Amino acid sequence: MTARAAASRHHGAVDLGLKDRACAVTGASRGIGAATARVLAAEGARVLLLGRDAEALQAAAAACKRGTATTLVLDVTSPDAGERLLEAAGTVLGGLDVLVNNAGTSEARPLDELADEDWRDQFELHVMAPMRLMRATAPGMADRGWGRIVNVASSAGKRPSLTNAAYSVTKAAQLSLSRVFADTWAPHGVLVNAVAPGPVATPLWLAPGGLADQSAAAAGITREQAIARQEAKVPLGRFATEEEVAAVVVFLCSEAAGDVAGAAWSVDGGAVPGIL
Repeated sequence: MTARAAASRHHGAVDLGLKDRACAVTGASRGIGAATARVLAAEGARVLLLGRDAEALQAAAAACKRGTATTLVLDVTSPDAGERLLEAAGTVLGGLDVLVNNAGTSEARPLDELADEDWRDQFELHVMAPMRLMRATAPGMADRGWGRIVNVASSAGKRPSLTNAAYSVTKAAQLSLSRVFADTWAPHGVLVNAVAPGPVATPLWLAPGGLADQSAAAAGITREQAIARQEAKVPLGRFATEEEVAAVVVFLCSEAAGDVAGAAWSVDGGAVPGIL
């Protein structure tokens, strides 16, 4: 028996206090978002999965066990996305206790190939979209006296990345946005935090045509060499799993994180060499 298993057997499972909590997760059809929805449901939460792909959302919801899982097809960059989420959460969940802003994407693009539209698209997805959703949902959480918001940012927001400067810059802005909302809403019982994953073994990196293939093509190397090069940048020597990132996200959604506000938790295997 491992030390971890022995400790769990001795002390019992940790109750995260998420049973029957009403939770919404954006970008929930795959990757970190789908894993987060599964973990929340396993804790007994009622989860609303948001995304643009109805079929993929249904599959992700079907993988959620114990709690309830429903879906909402929604483009989070729509100007009315906050109001639509609020309406759906009220109808389906009776309100909202937890919001996970996970929707995001990137591609390998050198700085001189990024057009104004690329910068605008990244800003809309990583800054304006979570801002609108937080602006719409935080007041209701405050009225209920309890709330959790977690923004899934990136290690690229903690240090500049030339893989996609627009992604890196807007993820840095997302971290600042999280802190602004944290300072605003913490006195009202709504705790806002961010997580900053490094490379994760999700379709964003590993699917055909994903970042691994794009990086390989840009460097004139094989896909396997591109993955190995990325892994070598991580002290742990590997990509994170989506479940590892989801575990941190769900902890920040929980009662157990009752004294955490305004944090930007690295979940990157030590890739960013800092202590903050």
